[in-house]
Amino acid sequence: MFKIRTYNTVSSEGLARLTEGGYTVGEDISDPDAILLRSYNLHGVSLPETVLAVARCGAGVNNIPIENCSDQGIAVFNTPGANANSVKELVICALLLSSRRILDGINWARTLTGENVAAVVEKGKKNFKGPEIKGKTLGIIGLGAIGVAVANTASALGMRTLGYDPFISVSNAWDLSREVTRASGLDEIVETADYITVHAPLNDKTLNLIGEQQFASMKSGVRILNFARGPLVNEKALLEALDNGTCSCYVTDFVDAELAHHPKVLPVPHLGASTPEAEDNCAVMAAEQLMDYLEHGNVLNSVNFPRVQLSLRPQRHRIQIVNRNEPRMLSQFATILAGTGHNIDNLVNKGQGSLAYNVIDVSGSLPGSVLESLKAIDGVIRVRTIIPS
Repeated sequence: MFKIRTYNTVSSEGLARLTEGGYTVGEDISDPDAILLRSYNLHGVSLPETVLAVARCGAGVNNIPIENCSDQGIAVFNTPGANANSVKELVICALLLSSRRILDGINWARTLTGENVAAVVEKGKKNFKGPEIKGKTLGIIGLGAIGVAVANTASALGMRTLGYDPFISVSNAWDLSREVTRASGLDEIVETADYITVHAPLNDKTLNLIGEQQFASMKSGVRILNFARGPLVNEKALLEALDNGTCSCYVTDFVDAELAHHPKVLPVPHLGASTPEAEDNCAVMAAEQLMDYLEHGNVLNSVNFPRVQLSLRPQRHRIQIVNRNEPRMLSQFATILAGTGHNIDNLVNKGQGSLAYNVIDVSGSLPGSVLESLKAIDGVIRVRTIIPS
């Protein structure tokens, strides 16, 4: 059976899925078939040729060298939505903390001593007033599973919610409350929102998504929440906005030395997915995706492979082919299989970016010579067979 190497402490719920399926799992596995991790940095790590897949227990994959994995024909999976409720709850908590000055009040109350504390509290509480969120406008940038959950909950709490996501999926759109208004673009969010929460992925296009230009258009006193990725907000522009009063509070799950000590920053030590429920959900989802890929060739929630789902029939052998997304590849596969007397019973061919992924079911056994001929085709990156049990 398959061998899985772990690079972090992974929830026992997820590991149990693998071991119950006959998999060997551990931190010291040599020549693994797949890798399971959380935040371990794989950049610079030389992956063995045996590795077929990498699964991240979480949505972000910045710690995984995606391009290198694609070049080796390694599928990279993540678990979008598995920690959505955990992050949503923390965002709603942060929304209230940014508004009501609750932490400042608590920290002040802890300094009080003596018999007259109650009287001092009554006199000093006026220093920690903050506005209610009901009736205020919340701008949500990014409507994935977390953004949708935040938008729906904020609407239920009486906020006017504006959502912006040019790439929203059909399933997420279905989940979005009818009370959430679609923003015409990022400009409408930054110009009209009293509170802004960021839930976009980090890539070349979203780096510094909120910068000097956006801060210049914001309402005075806006409150900003970032529980997605730190570099989505330009830190230099942010600090200027905090100092000049444009931004009255910044809550982030991604802390550095300067942010940690700024009086208008609430530095949260990356607690977004730090609940036992979220850790279990992410690990189980990652483990099940690895199993489905290794045993059946199916692809769900991959960041570099196209989505493919095909049932496995026991009497058939299955061929997985990863290749460069170029013309005439499929005809070459069919020619080789036909030349060796193998009829194609079922086939899925899909492309995503520079990669294409093929799952081909054939009747009868497959000699090694057929696989070698497929591997020899220019543009083929990886060939693998799944033998029916």
